[in-house]
Amino acid sequence: MGTALWLPGPPAGGTVTKPSPTPMAHVRYDGGPFASRTALGTRSVHRLPTSPAAPDLSVLTVHPRTRHRKPKMPGNSFGHTFRITTFGESHGPAVGVIVDGCPPHLPLSESDIQPDLDRRRPGQSSITTTRQEGDEVEILSGVFEGVTTGTPICMMVRNKDARSRDYSDIKDLFRPGHADHTYLEKYGTRDYRGGGRASARETVGRVAAGAVAKKLLAGEGIEVVAYTCQVGDIVMVTPVEPVTLSQVEANPVRCPDADAAARMEELIHAVRAEQDSVGGAVELAAYGVPAGLGEPVFDKLKADLAKAMLSLPAVVGFEYGSGFAAASMRGSEHNDLYEMREGDVRTRTNRHGGMLGGISSGEPIVMRVAIKPTSSIPMAQETVDVYGESREISTKGRHDPCLAPRFVPMGEAMVALVLADHLLRWNAMGRAGVERPVPREQGKSSARE
Repeated sequence: MGTALWLPGPPAGGTVTKPSPTPMAHVRYDGGPFASRTALGTRSVHRLPTSPAAPDLSVLTVHPRTRHRKPKMPGNSFGHTFRITTFGESHGPAVGVIVDGCPPHLPLSESDIQPDLDRRRPGQSSITTTRQEGDEVEILSGVFEGVTTGTPICMMVRNKDARSRDYSDIKDLFRPGHADHTYLEKYGTRDYRGGGRASARETVGRVAAGAVAKKLLAGEGIEVVAYTCQVGDIVMVTPVEPVTLSQVEANPVRCPDADAAARMEELIHAVRAEQDSVGGAVELAAYGVPAGLGEPVFDKLKADLAKAMLSLPAVVGFEYGSGFAAASMRGSEHNDLYEMREGDVRTRTNRHGGMLGGISSGEPIVMRVAIKPTSSIPMAQETVDVYGESREISTKGRHDPCLAPRFVPMGEAMVALVLADHLLRWNAMGRAGVERPVPREQGKSSARE
């Protein structure tokens, strides 16, 4: 039999019962104010009321292996050699990041970080949320006399325009498309103000860390650029030449195709007027990446990039190179044929998206992500509350009608973090590479022949 677990007494008129004969750490309340939790078929404690009355321990047992387990939230760190840990909530005092593993002697100041945070910040155009945050970064550690010291870099941004009152009327409602229900099931509590850790506000720390990674990569001639390639059913013309940052920032949609950008912006305004939102897609490219980055088998570069992208809020799909189009192709048309170009092995086309076997090939790394429509919309929708009752919800907060434009710097940051991590890992193993055989002159045979 399991070990008894002490719990505060049940609510007035209620009893604590086991959901099954098997000793479990999960309990539920039947009767009293918590009776409605039974209607949801819950298997976990969502709130423990305080009571001076001692509970009847005979009605509850817990498996020995789980009696010391408490809800916790791991998974706040990313990377191996270049590792980050983000902190803070949407409506808390501040958000930020700790960067561990950045090499010393890298020139760094707030002015290196702020431009990308300005690109990410809310309230920057008529097609974004109206929340106004300056997002001014403070470097608290890891930098001395203008250069990194090799110790952890802590960066923080204070929240100044959070309006928690916008969520007071819906604090007990599950917002469709949000993580309200899943967070409550996992942790037994949640921060209903703007989504807490599930909010895109968490990405402030990622973008700040990504700016450090970008500066590190720039020393190796590597550049990361992302841009909106689709909003709704409007798709940009595929660029022939590498896209530049100035092209991306030429319009609020961050689409380098000016004609498509104008139609995208018009669509975003239209859906906002209808109290709705619209999805989109963002393409990301990394130029100047040398061949050799990636750690097979389970730390393949493509696998880490996929995890990085899918860890971002609202991302529902990822592909690289030819992506899902490869499903309808034949090998003879999908294979990228090799050639020598300026002394390097290159491919004539780039359907492999710059990665083969999980290792960078030297070609541009190209990937795309699909972004769902913003879940928070003013339009009335059906839902249920934490008591299992049917309700209607209308979100009053300030939200983006389309997430793609502000996703661009977030996506760039995560790509830069992955590349910086793999670059440092490659450097740590010597970065020797393989010496290629010297090409034989025409008509001469090798010594082995």
